[in-house]
Amino acid sequence: MSYDLVVRSRRAVLPGGQRPAAIGVRAGRIAALAGYDEPLDAGVDEDLGDVALLPGLVDTHVHVNEPGRTEWEGFASATRAAAAGGVTTLIDMPLNSVPPTVTVAALETKRAAARGRCHVDVGFWGGVVPGNLGDLVALDRAGVFGFKAFLVDSGVPEFPPVDADLLEQALRTVDALFVVHAEDPGSVRQSPPSPRYADFVASRPPAAERSAVATVVAAARRTGARVHVLHLSSAGALPELVAARADGVRLSVETCPHYLALTAEQVPDGATEFKCCPPIRDRDNQDRLWAALADGTVDCVVSDHSPCPPELKRADTGDFAAAWGGVASVQLSLPVVWTQARRRGHGLADVVGWMATGPANLAGLPSKGRLAVGCDADLVAFDADAGFRVEPGLLHHRHPVTPYAGQQLTGVVRATWLRGEPVTGDAPRGRLLRAGAA
Repeated sequence: MSYDLVVRSRRAVLPGGQRPAAIGVRAGRIAALAGYDEPLDAGVDEDLGDVALLPGLVDTHVHVNEPGRTEWEGFASATRAAAAGGVTTLIDMPLNSVPPTVTVAALETKRAAARGRCHVDVGFWGGVVPGNLGDLVALDRAGVFGFKAFLVDSGVPEFPPVDADLLEQALRTVDALFVVHAEDPGSVRQSPPSPRYADFVASRPPAAERSAVATVVAAARRTGARVHVLHLSSAGALPELVAARADGVRLSVETCPHYLALTAEQVPDGATEFKCCPPIRDRDNQDRLWAALADGTVDCVVSDHSPCPPELKRADTGDFAAAWGGVASVQLSLPVVWTQARRRGHGLADVVGWMATGPANLAGLPSKGRLAVGCDADLVAFDADAGFRVEPGLLHHRHPVTPYAGQQLTGVVRATWLRGEPVTGDAPRGRLLRAGAA
């Protein structure tokens, strides 16, 4: 049998673990898994040697911002950055674009903006806001992957938060996945104008996450709905989640590279590129997040790529209160996590589970996030032993603002294939995905 493409690696990360293997690709799908040295007839036969072969990562938490705030980011730039970082599928968040994705009409506006501009496959979350309960069923039928809600101010006026009662009403309205920004507004206070990172962190304490997670757990318990806690930064909220899942409550949780790689102790005063919500916390908290990843309590690691124009980061004043909260990291997530993971004794198979298979499972994408026959041939050549220094000018997202500037990281993406075709940045070939049809 002949194949369009064969990719060989002595370090292929397969569902059963890492081993030498050859992947045969036909018509955009993985058609064969063979031994590394097995003869396979192919139009192109790529031997990576000791460079690892991974499935394309799946990032279910990306703010593309187009349309409406395309000066912050856009589909062309965000998906090019994603591909450069080994991400071959992303799910776009419903806010920071204008209009937000809270109606079918807004969803179609967003799809129109994305069509023909995406270098990777892209799906969309819907949103829950006061006044749109009547739109949820139609959005679900239109193919969103679930619904995002904020329990606290989102930072943009067109996407207001919901309270506990409205969240529960939404969970009862449609049988879908709900993903929740879990901070309790009663525990969050206005950060005072200040360049001191400690002042900002104090304004969003761990108790805000613990209280909000308890609200989410209670709603999920009463309704039986499937609920996912977004970007957990406080390890103190984990016991509530563990206990609820032990009772059969349908809950999952993610964390982000910045919580696993950065600590409050290392954030200089005035360095607003580190600001995100919830905030980066201390080293002991970070160790506990890593332990939760290792034991399976935390299900996946996704970027929460949330860029903005440089002036909104207020580097001129270093005022954390006035700066936009968000870390732009979709291109760097894999090496950031791998750099820390290998130091802590984890292997590439662990990282693939957290950043490819886990998010694919969350979003209901069985053809993504794994090197298995029948899956999309979304492949990444990852030089896991190569190091590099983060140079902002080499980043593909629209604004090269990053807290990782100047850091030495390990792991270089050498090539990315989307359904067996190399992603070069020249010809966008990404598809727009619909839940249930992807």
